[in-house]
Amino acid sequence: MTLDGAKTEVDQAFTRADLRGPSFENAFAGAVSFLRRSYTKDLTDFDIAVTGVAFDQSVTNRPGTRLGPRAIREASTLQAFDAPYGWDYDAITELAIADYGDLAFDYAKISDFPAALTNHIRGILATDTASVTLGGDHYISFPILKAYAEKYGPMALIQFDAHSDTWPDDDMERIDHGTMFYKAVKLGLIDVERSVQVGIRTTNEDTLGIHTLDARFVHENGPVETAKRIKEIVGDTPAYLSFDIDGLDPAFAPGTGTPVWGGLTSGQASIILRDIAGINLKGGDIVEVSPPFDTTGATAIAGAHIAVEIISLWGFVNRKSR
Repeated sequence: MTLDGAKTEVDQAFTRADLRGPSFENAFAGAVSFLRRSYTKDLTDFDIAVTGVAFDQSVTNRPGTRLGPRAIREASTLQAFDAPYGWDYDAITELAIADYGDLAFDYAKISDFPAALTNHIRGILATDTASVTLGGDHYISFPILKAYAEKYGPMALIQFDAHSDTWPDDDMERIDHGTMFYKAVKLGLIDVERSVQVGIRTTNEDTLGIHTLDARFVHENGPVETAKRIKEIVGDTPAYLSFDIDGLDPAFAPGTGTPVWGGLTSGQASIILRDIAGINLKGGDIVEVSPPFDTTGATAIAGAHIAVEIISLWGFVNRKSR
């Protein structure tokens, strides 16, 4: 039964026939597909594929983000009933969103992981479907960006984070969640003049040319001005949005491996994400949600909301041309 008493099929992650629209099912039961969308590997007629990457073997501090995709999916069921708040359209109703499941990889063959992930995303993009990825630690953005740069050329990176993740590392085979954007710059995957890091509050003197709007900038200038500045930097360049949950202050997202005080509030992040609508977004990820360090589930809830905002940002521009 739906919340209004109407008869419906059971567990729409498997049974729904309509690719669009809300899902009126009990949030506390059933399969935890993202937003109770259909689980499928057939992306025909879909706009966006949500996929999980349960990988945390490149962390420098606390592991646990391999459990992030499952927790974010579970948290997202609370958002399956209603249109995302504050938008002038309903992404859940207007977009066909698939839950593509998780990347399958051999955890004991870490060296094979990067190519497996690039191929995974490459396969999604080959169907002209966008990807929104649930991590997993932040290293996963590097193999994903390889697939996106193949299709769209150097990307404008919009990175929400406490850390720049551009520390020097010329060994392209090393798997480290603190150096992958250094490598992405060196390989030409990122257009540095059109890229911006938001919420930074750890020291790394060499920005490699990437613009920085650090946490203090956001606090002093506010989220509306921050969003305006992001749009000025990015322009019309094809963009990829990567949101490390530690971009939020630990008060709002304690479940992460490398928390740093002084971060963004969830309110600031929500306004920034809404106000950058109109950027030429091609895909994105939400990473570093580590459920073992958050007994309340608040971090996964924030992660689910961010994923929905990424979907809404993509749809704001791309729905008009489909």
